Amino acid sequence: MQKKRNRLSELLDIPRELDKKQTKVTIISFEEILIENYKGIMEYEEFYVKINTELGLININGFNLNLEQMTNDDIIVKGVINSIDLERISE
Repeated sequence: MQKKRNRLSELLDIPRELDKKQTKVTIISFEEILIENYKGIMEYEEFYVKINTELGLININGFNLNLEQMTNDDIIVKGVINSIDLERISE
């Protein structure tokens, strides 16, 4: 079923980020990041946030980090962002 949907999306030229399972990370500034279609928050500290996604783990390092505007699908991280790392999950 997944292959049919992917093929249909390709034929209709539907952007990948419209698929609900695709994770999209938007860096708005050094103070704000939007993560769409995340699975869960693994760790949260004022200086470190680890978020689980379909891509893998997204690690955000900085100062005064806050989780804002959280929904079941999207989250905004605000604060002084120093670095973002992607960590692939082996299957």
